[in-house]
Amino acid sequence: MTSLVAVLDIGKTNTKLMLVEAPSGRTVWSAERASAAILSRNAPVLKTELDIFGIENWLLAQLRDLPERGRVSAILPIAHGAALVLVDGEGEVLAAPDYEDTSFDRLRGEYTRLRDPFAQTLSPALPAGLNLGTQLYHLQNEASALFLRARYVLTYPQYWSWRLSGVTASEVTSLGCHSDLWNPTAATFSDLVLRQGWAALMPPLRPARAALGPLRQEIAEATGLPKDCAVICGIHDSNASYLAHRVARPDGDAFTVVSSGTWCIVLAKGADLSRLRESDDMLANVDALGEPTATARFMGGREYAVIAGEAARGVPPTEAGLAAVVAAGAEALPSFALGGPFQGRTGQLEAAEALEAPARAALATLYCALMADLILDRLCTTGAILVDGPFAENPLFGRLLQALRPADLVSLGGTRHGIGAAVLWLAGEPVPPEAPAAALPPLSMAKVLRAHRDHWRAQIA
Repeated sequence: MTSLVAVLDIGKTNTKLMLVEAPSGRTVWSAERASAAILSRNAPVLKTELDIFGIENWLLAQLRDLPERGRVSAILPIAHGAALVLVDGEGEVLAAPDYEDTSFDRLRGEYTRLRDPFAQTLSPALPAGLNLGTQLYHLQNEASALFLRARYVLTYPQYWSWRLSGVTASEVTSLGCHSDLWNPTAATFSDLVLRQGWAALMPPLRPARAALGPLRQEIAEATGLPKDCAVICGIHDSNASYLAHRVARPDGDAFTVVSSGTWCIVLAKGADLSRLRESDDMLANVDALGEPTATARFMGGREYAVIAGEAARGVPPTEAGLAAVVAAGAEALPSFALGGPFQGRTGQLEAAEALEAPARAALATLYCALMADLILDRLCTTGAILVDGPFAENPLFGRLLQALRPADLVSLGGTRHGIGAAVLWLAGEPVPPEAPAAALPPLSMAKVLRAHRDHWRAQIA
């Protein structure tokens, strides 16, 4: 009988529980809920925190009703970056900061002077709490009594593997995600961590695919899952998208993954780390094999929602809508959310007022394709471009990116769609090679779109 891996995938916007079949990597069941932040118990130190208790209650209820739960051999947590949970020696959660909380701005100047240079960490200075060091420094100074009670700092995937197994761990994909806590070229904690005394709070490093132990007995009994169900250490979500292609392709291949969701994160295998510029929200992510990977990003899902507007929520973009955008001379100029290469600029919509809903969705898609295209140029990527996540399901995004980059091969989702191959690898299953990608249907207005891109870039230069 084939086994199943239960994947807890916690994004900033939505949380999913999926059953992935081994050895096919096929998702056979899934459920979803919102991941919205909640008001903090630690006010006024924090305004909002991650809804870890709400997510846990939902997760346990889903696990109790899981179809074929007797076949579940492992549970794998995947979670967004820039998130940590502070836990005391008795297992009590002290704080679970929300990186969008503006409370972190109170000590911005102090922290900026304290943090290590970009050349050491390849982690850019980011707003709010998008650097984990910002969150720790804020808690250490604004809630010192609470911070002194802390026994562990758990990055978000490893918080969930600890809740499920009782075993604490640190892991490099989350530590190496614009945290200020990791030196990716030396593969060790940054000087900041040592100076601030935070290293004592970091559990031992374990690989993302390490089995930390079986489920806690009380969880196995409450859910009916097998008592020997393994809990896997876990991984940062964009790194899971990247890993799906990393392990399914020849080792020397250069390629780029455009991982989409709340954030659009471009991870470029083979790109030169010396091209990274802190001011453009570029960084080195660290993949599950410990290799620094040139990365740049923008908050694509959030910006898409703002540009499309409420009227276009759930409305797919169309080619006719795209033609209407071009005919109207409509443009979206950055930026509409946190982070990205245009921090500090206020987003503008031009000539968009009269656009119908499919055209507004097309304008939002075009903006995201233009941003991804710009980032790919700045990273000087080579090889195939692989789009994962919601943008792979968007009927225009991949075709727009291909039209903007005719010399490259753009494909959607890979042969097992999303993170299936990553789940297989992390669960210790063999991963079949990735099948050749089918060509995307061309857009008839490709030349016009490239002229539109030139004008757009001139506007933001």
